[in-house]
Amino acid sequence: MHHHHHHQDVSRKLTLATCANLVVVLGEIIVGIYSGSLALLGDALHNLTDSVALMIALVAVRLERRPPTSGKSFGYQRAGILAAFINAGMLVAFTIFVFREAYLRLLQPHAVQTWPMLITAIVALLVNGATAMSLQHESREDVNIRGAFVHMIGDAVSSAGIIVAAILIRVTGATQWDAILSMFIGVLILLSSYGVLKESVNLLLEGTPSGIDPTDVMQSLSKIDGIHGVHHLHIWALGPSSPALSCHLMVGDVPLASTAKILEAVNEVLAHDYRIAHTTIQFELAECDENDPYCVPFAGKQP
Repeated sequence: MHHHHHHQDVSRKLTLATCANLVVVLGEIIVGIYSGSLALLGDALHNLTDSVALMIALVAVRLERRPPTSGKSFGYQRAGILAAFINAGMLVAFTIFVFREAYLRLLQPHAVQTWPMLITAIVALLVNGATAMSLQHESREDVNIRGAFVHMIGDAVSSAGIIVAAILIRVTGATQWDAILSMFIGVLILLSSYGVLKESVNLLLEGTPSGIDPTDVMQSLSKIDGIHGVHHLHIWALGPSSPALSCHLMVGDVPLASTAKILEAVNEVLAHDYRIAHTTIQFELAECDENDPYCVPFAGKQP
């Protein structure tokens, strides 16, 4: 029940953030065209891809809630990872366009009106700052929301940069500051999307989620009473914040009934220490092989 409420809270925050963001985007596009500022247009596109990121995050949060079907036995938990991947990819493509335009403008400066540029950037900074703060807490748990949060911070920073650029143009009279700043915004976008791109590709390729060390998991499992070794350990992620694990556990020649207690202990450790709730565990009622590093020799067996 608590989980469902958490989801609703998150989707409400994300919906609000998206609406606020779209308003900023519209304003920046209009003022950007009117004042001739490439940095504002760049920031508008940056903000727009963030609104898309937020919408993707929203849709993913809703899709992840859908129950599993026989065709999709894990439900739609992967949607969030796929969404983060598509969004980061779009950002990279868009940045290349901004660099090209900025380069042309450095060669041939355009006139820029600074007052509208300044006012719009201040408004954008306030909106982005506020939405970023509202998502800060949730962003720690979920790569999806973290993606959105990182974007918001990036937006706030680039809006602050536009304010600086507008002041520099007023003081020095050189309109190139606008193009220089749009390149800086482009670099910011690349930096912010790289992390999300890397982690989402890792999870799509069934890689181990970034916060979990498999060797560490193996060692804590082999410490549990009754377990002599761990084989075929796989850790992957069903969704942005739900890691899964499968493995074979060597338990020696014990009665099958005693494995229930071991299973309970294993699931307890995994859920508590690594937040892994989805497990598939197979017991091997066999002795250890001499050269297996993760097998503890059976204590009762003296030569």
